[in-house]
Amino acid sequence: MAMLGLVEFAGFAGATLTTLCWLPQALKAIRDKDTRALSLTATAAFTLGIALWLVYGLALWDWPLIASNAVTLALMGVILALKLRYG
Repeated sequence: MAMLGLVEFAGFAGATLTTLCWLPQALKAIRDKDTRALSLTATAAFTLGIALWLVYGLALWDWPLIASNAVTLALMGVILALKLRYG
């Protein structure tokens, strides 16, 4: 039982870190309106990948996958929109 708790903690910690790592990037892009250093191809591909992970999480009804990917998709949606608008 303790191993399951450790596995769940690792999943939660990983989801939290990989989701929140995009917050500073989104805030900087919003503040500076400068996304020239970001690759449009990589940003679009990552955003699509997150959307697909969200679909997968919804299909499994897996709340950690749903929550982390919904938040990441929102952040990446902002970054992608700013990239498309400001280059």
